[in-house]
Amino acid sequence: MPAADPVARLAAELSEAVGAPIELERPSDPAHGDYATNAALRLAPERRQSPRELGEEIAASVASAPGVERTEIAGPGFVNLWLTDAWLADALAAIVERGRDFGAGEPNASLAMPAKRSRDSLARPLIPVEPERRERIQVEMVSANPTGPITVAAARNGAYGDSVARLLEFAGHQVEREYYYNDSGTQMEKFRASVEARRRGEEPPEDGYRGAYVDELAASDEDPVPRMLEQVERTLDRFRVHFDSWALQSELEGRLDEFLPRLDTYEKDGAIWARSSKYGDDDDRVLVRSPERGGGPTYRAADVVYLADKLERGFDRAVYVLGADHHGTRRWYAAVAQMLGYDPERLEVLLYQLVHLTSGGRQRKISKRRGDVVFLDDFMDEVGVDAARWYLVNRGPDQTIEIDVDLAAERSQKNPVYYVQYAHARIAGILRNASAEPSGEDLLPSEPLAPEERGLIKRLLEFPAIAAEATERRGPQGIPVFAIRVADDFHRFYHEHRVLGSDAEAFRLALVRATQNVIACCLDLVGVEAPERM
Repeated sequence: MPAADPVARLAAELSEAVGAPIELERPSDPAHGDYATNAALRLAPERRQSPRELGEEIAASVASAPGVERTEIAGPGFVNLWLTDAWLADALAAIVERGRDFGAGEPNASLAMPAKRSRDSLARPLIPVEPERRERIQVEMVSANPTGPITVAAARNGAYGDSVARLLEFAGHQVEREYYYNDSGTQMEKFRASVEARRRGEEPPEDGYRGAYVDELAASDEDPVPRMLEQVERTLDRFRVHFDSWALQSELEGRLDEFLPRLDTYEKDGAIWARSSKYGDDDDRVLVRSPERGGGPTYRAADVVYLADKLERGFDRAVYVLGADHHGTRRWYAAVAQMLGYDPERLEVLLYQLVHLTSGGRQRKISKRRGDVVFLDDFMDEVGVDAARWYLVNRGPDQTIEIDVDLAAERSQKNPVYYVQYAHARIAGILRNASAEPSGEDLLPSEPLAPEERGLIKRLLEFPAIAAEATERRGPQGIPVFAIRVADDFHRFYHEHRVLGSDAEAFRLALVRATQNVIACCLDLVGVEAPERM
C-alpha cells in the first residue's frame, strides 16, 4: 500500500465509489465498526433523499471496495465499515516502510482538515487538496529581556513556540527560529544600574533588579548584558530550544527613518503617532516621543522595523509567540503590515497563558536565588528536561498550566511523560532481543488479528491526522495526549500477547517497531527524548 496515509487513501477510494467526499471516523466502540461515515446525513438534503435510504446506497457502493469486509447501517443513516485483516496488515506495512516519516507532510502538499471533530471519535481522513507552495516560516519566541535568567513563564513560550516550529518542519515547511531582545531602553538601564549598585556595595534602585544572580554579575567589571545573554542561551540550549538568529532592538531602532515615510503618521503634543486605529488597531500608537520625554523611539517603533525586517528577509510567514497580556498586539501588527503594504495574513500572533507550580497542593516557589521568581534552570534541576518540556506544552496555550512538581519529578508510570517513555524503552528491549529486524513484507499472520492488534494498528493510523491538526491549529498539546493513548494501547496489547517466540512474531515485531516510531516522533515533536533504556 504505497499511500503515506492508508486511511486517507481508503477515504479517497470510497469517495470515488460514492461520487462524493467521504470523511471517516473511528468509532469509540469497535462494535460499531473499524470506521464510520456520516456522509448520508450530510448529503441527504442535497440529494433530496432520506439519510437512511442514502446510507443504504452508500453502504452498497463501498461494500465491494478493496479492504472492506462488510458494512452496516446504523441509526438515521450512519454507515459503519469493518476492514479485512489483510487491509490492516498492508496499512501496518505502510507505517513500517515510512519509519519516522510516517505522518510527515510533503513539501508541496496541503491537507484539508475535517470541519468538526466528534467527541467520541476521531474525525478522518485528511484529504490531499490542491498543492500549495512550501513556506519559509520564521518563529520568533521567548524574546525575554536579558535582565535575568529565563523564568518558567518564559520557558512556556519556548516550549510552545519550539513545538509549533517542530510541527511546521514535520509538515514540510522550512522554519527558522529567532530570539529578539531589548538591549537598550529603560529596563536595560535599570538592570545595569542594579548591577552597578551592587558593585558599590549598595542596594539596587527601588524599581531595579535583585537576586543572587545580580550579585554574581556584580563580581565582574564587564557589561552584565552580554554575560546574561550567554546564560540565557545556555539555559535554552539545555531546554532543547535552539535559535538560528538573534535580533537586537538597538539595531532595528536605527532603521526607523527608512520606514516612517511609509506609515500613516501625524504629530501630536510633539510626538509622532501612527494612525493605526484607522487600520483596525484599538488605538493610535506613539512611535517617537516628544522632545520633553527624550525624543527617542518607543518599542512600538522597533515593532515596525522588526516586522518589515522579517518579511523583507524573504519569510512567507512570520509567527510571533507572546504572553496573553499582549492580546492587543495582534491588531497592532496587522495595522502596521497594512500601512507598509504587506498582507496581514502573513503574520501570526500566538498567545499563551500563565504557569503555576504546585507541591503538596500549594503553589510553590523553587528558585534558590530569588523568592518571587521561578527560574527555568532550577525547574529543570528539579524535574529534568524531559518533564519540563512535556508539562509546559501538554495543555492548550489558552489555558493556565498548573504543574504538580512532585508528580513531574516522579519516575513512575503515574507520571505521563515517564509512562510514554517507558513504552518506547520497553519496545527497544523487545527489538534488541529479536533475531531479525522487523520488516514490512508478508505481514499477514495465519490466525485472525486479535482485538488488541487491530486496535493498536488503528491507533497508529490516526497519527497523520493528529499531527496535521496540531500543526494547523498551532496546538501541540494534542501530541502528548495522543502519545499517552498509543502507550495505553501498546501496554494493553503487550499484556495480552507475546511477541518473541510467538507464531505471529514477524507481524508483532513489525507492529511494535511501528509503535516505537510513532511514539518517538510524538516525543520529538514536543522536545522530549525517546530513551532506549530506562
